[in-house]
Amino acid sequence: MPLVHIDLIEGRSREQLRQMCLDVTEAIAKNTGAPKEHIHIVLNEMAKEHYAVGGVLKADE
Repeated sequence: MPLVHIDLIEGRSREQLRQMCLDVTEAIAKNTGAPKEHIHIVLNEMAKEHYAVGGVLKADE
């Protein structure tokens, strides 16, 4: 059972997330042979205030 964790900054629409999950599922199934119904995806959305790059919060950009 492939288990995929995706961390991303919040702000994408439900449709964007849905399409991303479909695309990731297709890629995992194609490259591993795992049945799509056995592929699990966990999305972790972070607030811009909870993520920084180079010491700068994404909310401050």
